[in-house]
Amino acid sequence: MSTAYFEHDADIGIIGRGLTIEQSFESAAHATFAIMTDLNAVQPIDAVTIDFDEADVELALVVWLNQILGKARELGMVFSHFYVHRDGDHCHGKILGEKWREDLERGVEVKGATLTMLSVKQVGPIWESRCVVDV
Repeated sequence: MSTAYFEHDADIGIIGRGLTIEQSFESAAHATFAIMTDLNAVQPIDAVTIDFDEADVELALVVWLNQILGKARELGMVFSHFYVHRDGDHCHGKILGEKWREDLERGVEVKGATLTMLSVKQVGPIWESRCVVDV
């Protein structure tokens, strides 16, 4: 349940929804990478792990997104499957994807997640994580 598509000036807002905070973070990551390519075309060939500590759940969203965007740039990869587990202040994530291929259509490059419109909250039974990403 991800949405990537509310406009904010020259940036794009992303929204991730799920039954847990973790699922909303995973959906937010999916929304972020969906801006960059058709994720249905990305094969989950290689796995990368992400670990970080952040007590503030809203800042944890930004750290999570920026960590996976950083790994994508560092490794020349695009990711399509996202898993995160929070244990107190510690987050452990696993992301799957592949190296960019010529036949993967490139959309808009996402440079990073920002604090603009940052929110992680429960709306009824659903958790919603949102922020603006810099493109």
